[in-house]
Amino acid sequence: MPRKEIEIDSEQIEALASYGCNVREMADFFKCDESTIRKRFKAEIAAGISDGKIRLRQKQFDIAMAGNVSMLIWLGKQMLGQSDRMEMDNTHDFADGDFKIEIVRTGGENGGKTKKKNGGGNGSDG
Repeated sequence: MPRKEIEIDSEQIEALASYGCNVREMADFFKCDESTIRKRFKAEIAAGISDGKIRLRQKQFDIAMAGNVSMLIWLGKQMLGQSDRMEMDNTHDFADGDFKIEIVRTGGENGGKTKKKNGGGNGSDG
């Protein structure tokens, strides 16, 4: 005699998937095996996941358009391929031996004073 099929509402499966629940959590909710959920509700799970992503993106977009600068930057990076870039010019030739290094301290024994060290080809400190 075949086993009695567990009654599971496909709309609930889709809703749970849209909230980000995984198959194990759905199976626990309906008190059944994971394979039951996977086999019977593959399409509903996929639709729910897509719906959840769409709603999340919509909410993020709304927050960004309301003026949230952090969200604008994040969405620009995610959706538009924008990135933070620091460009450095490393073309200076130090062959003439004339350069200056500044070490700036923000506190401590020197009370935030700046120490300067001059360098060059002669190895002297100034």
